Amino acid sequence: MSGGGIRIEGRILFLTRDEDLLRAQLYDGVDLDFDPDRELIDNISTDELTPGWVCYYYDKTLARYCLVGLRGGVVKKDAIQDGGFGVIVSGRSKGCGSSRETAPYSELEAGVRLVIARNIEKIYGQNCQNIGLLTSTDFGLIPRIRAGESLPIAAFQAGLDPISAGIVRRGGLFAYNRARLAGETAPPPVTTAARPMTLCEKIIARHAIAEARTGRLGVPAVKPGDALFARADVRFSHEYVTPMAESLFKSGLGADAAVAEPESVFAFRDHLTFLDRVMPEAHVKMGLREQAASLATVQADFCARQGVKLYGEVTRDGAEAGSVGICHNVVVEELALPGQLVIGTDSHTCMAGVLGCFAFGVGSTDMANAWFTRDIRITVPESARVNLRGRLRSGVAAKDVMLFLLSDEFFRSGAGIGKVLEFGGPGVASLSVDERSTLTNMAVEAGGFTGICEADDVTIDWLVKERGVDREVLAVMQLSPDAGATYCKTFDLDLAAIPPMVASPGDPRNGVTLDSAGKAVRIDIAYGGSCTGGKREDMDMYAAVVERAVRAGRKLAPGVRCYIQFGSQRIREYAIAKGYVALFTTAGIELIDPSCGACIKAGPGVSDRPDQVTVSAINRNFPGRSGPGQVWLASPFVVVASAFLGRLGSPEEL
Repeated sequence: MSGGGIRIEGRILFLTRDEDLLRAQLYDGVDLDFDPDRELIDNISTDELTPGWVCYYYDKTLARYCLVGLRGGVVKKDAIQDGGFGVIVSGRSKGCGSSRETAPYSELEAGVRLVIARNIEKIYGQNCQNIGLLTSTDFGLIPRIRAGESLPIAAFQAGLDPISAGIVRRGGLFAYNRARLAGETAPPPVTTAARPMTLCEKIIARHAIAEARTGRLGVPAVKPGDALFARADVRFSHEYVTPMAESLFKSGLGADAAVAEPESVFAFRDHLTFLDRVMPEAHVKMGLREQAASLATVQADFCARQGVKLYGEVTRDGAEAGSVGICHNVVVEELALPGQLVIGTDSHTCMAGVLGCFAFGVGSTDMANAWFTRDIRITVPESARVNLRGRLRSGVAAKDVMLFLLSDEFFRSGAGIGKVLEFGGPGVASLSVDERSTLTNMAVEAGGFTGICEADDVTIDWLVKERGVDREVLAVMQLSPDAGATYCKTFDLDLAAIPPMVASPGDPRNGVTLDSAGKAVRIDIAYGGSCTGGKREDMDMYAAVVERAVRAGRKLAPGVRCYIQFGSQRIREYAIAKGYVALFTTAGIELIDPSCGACIKAGPGVSDRPDQVTVSAINRNFPGRSGPGQVWLASPFVVVASAFLGRLGSPEEL
């Protein structure tokens, strides 16, 4: 701070597409002039900022590995902190992908004080605010920083709601909340008059903290841009994040801080269950096996001390058999209900929106705060309406719908960042709960805040049958969007017109039709699994294609390995009961017990060479995801068909 303003010290690093220019800045001490026409890297995911293995650390060690996953492999260990950079500049959609707070934390600990990009992804941006890392989309700040100008705090609050602006002013969420709890600051009251609301707006209004002192909930209405704190019904984390959140919990609230209402807090051992099977020898030599294993131990200790339910590992016949389930699958199977507010330390928390709840991912600091206060800050987002009509053709799945939708320029340009995708229309009724959950799961791939489907008769019948929830209880919780609600964008999709789709490597928004991708894309790995592709109905799809191939006398293509991984133990039991496990095994497919696994490069099904090509049912294919190879995204139908064809292809070709 200087003269009431902020002076950003250090060099400015431009993440250029020109790798030679990037090397010159990192290793030769070259400082580039600002050139608005210089091509900067777009869509830098949090996987590139801190690859999966880097997230085994949750302390200042992260600084050493900042950006080591950036495409091209130019950024090496210690390059960012040794380079003396105070500012990092990139293109569109900085921080897309995972909600991991290790990403901005690595930048902050490496000495970076400001991140500038064309647009900032929602969760990444909020994580930056929480830890005191400044962000901006104003490239006009660059020459002012170069000139040594002291910038007003307002320069970093532009476009922010009052709560976010207050957090930035105080240097982070914990500092803000200490002032809030001490009565030194308070969010402005929500004064929005009654108005027609979208589904998420209605849930937020019902959960808004109207009076902090008494904890009274509910306001008449909210509108996009309103800033508030809201009470969460379900709070969950997993072993990748719980240790960092606990560390922040203690440092921010004291060593004896207790989790409030632990009966609504849950933890999962689901991300690194099978890491030992695929950890490279180089990582073993770095001590990462022990470092990764410690995450589960730290989480288990936290749960025991705080009275938090832990969904842990399972043994079968004395051997490890994976996790109880991937957190997102289990939250749908057991925990979330219509009309609730659900938060989790994972970007795909939005999957639970399939049940008509407002579910979204948060970072470590947000969760640590929510453990204590039970609330979460929300800036009411705009909603985009996706109207579906008709029925999907045979061989087309909800995955194709999402790849088709994400390829729209609205999402490719970053305009979808922070928006809610509200799925509705008569076509939704033709989709099962499993298929709808693919829609809500992949809303975050659009840069979205979350996805949500109205809890209709299909949802209610499923909850009654599968979970034994009382129908009368559900009737009280059920909400619908109001007629006349305002949407920032409306999409009208005829399900019958959606073709089989794939997304080319690098981004889920790279969607093209399967036919246009051509038959020349040879594959080495076919992977069916993850929260997106490991559900019961996904098993039905895999089985339908395998049966077709077996009847045609087909075998897996030479050199191709095919994996199917279950999203939970319940899904595995379903596959056994349907005879799918025997079918898959006979066909030479390798079956994997429940875990996130290859989706986060932590289990069988990962590539181990850059020249390998994978076709996968997971939700994202950012560089480095599922290994160093190239990842194509596709539906369960296309994934398994391609395994038999040895290239991208459809079941009809069998």
